Amino acid sequence: MKTLHLNLKRKWFGMIVSGEKTEEYREIKPYWDKVFIDGKIKIKGKLYHPTNVIICFSNGYAKDRRQEFYLCDKVRVSTGRPEWGAVPGKQYHVISLCGLMPF
Repeated sequence: MKTLHLNLKRKWFGMIVSGEKTEEYREIKPYWDKVFIDGKIKIKGKLYHPTNVIICFSNGYAKDRRQEFYLCDKVRVSTGRPEWGAVPGKQYHVISLCGLMPF
């Protein structure tokens, strides 16, 4: 399975790890529009169905940062939940998580 690496601020990372937050949002911008295409995820030039991608969430950018790996259910363009960091009424690439990656 391919891995998509996403960095998060401590608050959002903690909410995902606790199971409280089950979606992650990325803004509708040219960079993310090239990564999330028609419900698929592009990694190193190839498109993958979200269920074939592992999402690696990192808490910040430090060398010794904490990382957690999650399975992805789907990616869609939609509004997000304000309590999870979305601006009300704004569209995002919504990454739906379906659980912690078992190792």
